Amino acid sequence: MLFAVALTGSAVGAEGGGDAAAQANNPLANMTALNFQDYYIGRITETDQDGNQFWVRFAKPFEVAGTNWLMRASLPVNSFPVATDGGLETGVGDLNVFAAYLFDTGNPAVSFGIGPQITAPTAPNDRLGSEKWSAGFANVLFDGRSKQFQYGYLLTWQASFAGSDDSADVNTGAFQPFAFYQLGQGLYLRSTPIWVYNFENDAYSIPLGLGIGQIIKRGKTVFNLFVEPQASVAYRGPGQPDWQIFVGFNMQFLD
Repeated sequence: MLFAVALTGSAVGAEGGGDAAAQANNPLANMTALNFQDYYIGRITETDQDGNQFWVRFAKPFEVAGTNWLMRASLPVNSFPVATDGGLETGVGDLNVFAAYLFDTGNPAVSFGIGPQITAPTAPNDRLGSEKWSAGFANVLFDGRSKQFQYGYLLTWQASFAGSDDSADVNTGAFQPFAFYQLGQGLYLRSTPIWVYNFENDAYSIPLGLGIGQIIKRGKTVFNLFVEPQASVAYRGPGQPDWQIFVGFNMQFLD
């Protein structure tokens, strides 16, 4: 399977200020966040079957020697087809953790970070995960200067360095452009597809998405609910999402 880790929707309120609705999808905001997100994959290429990925994500800012960082951990629960009987196998996938160093951009509404990431083979078999230890980097930009339109990207790459000799090596890059258009009263339009390329076998997936979300603030917690259908305009190889529906329930905790 060729799937990547989405990043958007981590926290609210970039360090130093900014409108809450405009900053609600800033993945580098200086806030603790807990997200529950799900991809229902309506068709997986070369199988004519569906699948599912449910993600639990936790983000936490921290400091090291006076520098600002953001740590985020993501753990999926995968449901993927079993070739032998046409059914689905469900279980925990591989744990991914990254830590991004946050640069001082000179503008609190513009966030830029880069740092290492590591993926641990926590899945029980190669149908639900890679059975490989992988490491690489994550680089993200978020521009929230406009209260109406925000945009940015996530660029990641990772390659395996240890694990099962019987499993395929990992060497995967992903680019996730994202854009958010505020409609008012916390309602917004969104597009957050993930374009993935496998350098091992030249497989790839290029989806496009358009969805809608709602920001709701209750006390010191900001809720972000959204749904975003996505369809691949180009793909190559088995195990790619032909079309999918991305839904999320994010919680951001204000100090």
